[in-house]
Amino acid sequence: MENWSVRDDDRPYVRPVRSFNPWLAVAAIGAAAWLGAFYFRYWLEPARPPVPQVSAPVEPAAAPVPAPQPEPAIRHPLETAAAAPESLPTLDNSDSMMRDSLSHLLGGKAFADIVVPYQLVRRIVATVDNLPRRTAPTRAMPFNAVPGAFAAVASGESTIVDDANFARYAPYVNVFEAVDAHALVAAYVRVYPLFQRAYEELGYPGKYFNDRLMEAIDDLLATPDIDAPLKLMRPRVLYEFADPELETRSAGEKTLLRMGRQNAARVKEKLWEIRRELLAASGRR
Repeated sequence: MENWSVRDDDRPYVRPVRSFNPWLAVAAIGAAAWLGAFYFRYWLEPARPPVPQVSAPVEPAAAPVPAPQPEPAIRHPLETAAAAPESLPTLDNSDSMMRDSLSHLLGGKAFADIVVPYQLVRRIVATVDNLPRRTAPTRAMPFNAVPGAFAAVASGESTIVDDANFARYAPYVNVFEAVDAHALVAAYVRVYPLFQRAYEELGYPGKYFNDRLMEAIDDLLATPDIDAPLKLMRPRVLYEFADPELETRSAGEKTLLRMGRQNAARVKEKLWEIRRELLAASGRR
């Protein structure tokens, strides 16, 4: 009988039983619970309606800004100017006609005493153009200079316009006040082409003289009515108003101030009459 033995490595292999790990069980249970909650949240829960998209409010379109209206080339056209006679003299030969017309309107003596009898149309146009400016040269005016010297008097520590000075202007104011405004404007309209020609000759081609006349009248009417002595200063040869607001006013306004409150009021009243007649002649009231 043969002897034999069983070696250790020839024994059959049996896997050893592993011990139980409780932490793996806890992790598995937690994962299962999370998956169940996920399923319930996204599959079993009813779908919510979509949130409406709110768009930003649309602002209404801004109303278009109207373009500024261009200023008319002629603001005060004279409707009857087209009816002026074609037989008007030339500007250089117009003095005889103007002397006759102004003598009739002012009176022969007043015309001789006050009016410079030559280059009348050109003088009137130049004076009208200068009155709203700071200075109005007397050499271009159609009237003789007011007689006498400008009168000033000391009042305390100030110098004021002497009331006696106002009498110098009275003859001019009397003549101006007596003029028939309707007849004056009618005569002006008849010979308007001469005034227009002189205005263009003065350096305003394409401009309308009657518009400038209305500007000059409105400027004179804007002269302040001051019921107090007007204080003066004399920094150079001539007197000036001590109030800078008065001294910087136009030449026409300062002329009315120098002639005194009462004289200025009478001139303004006649200017209102002339202005109304000019508006009527241009088709306006």
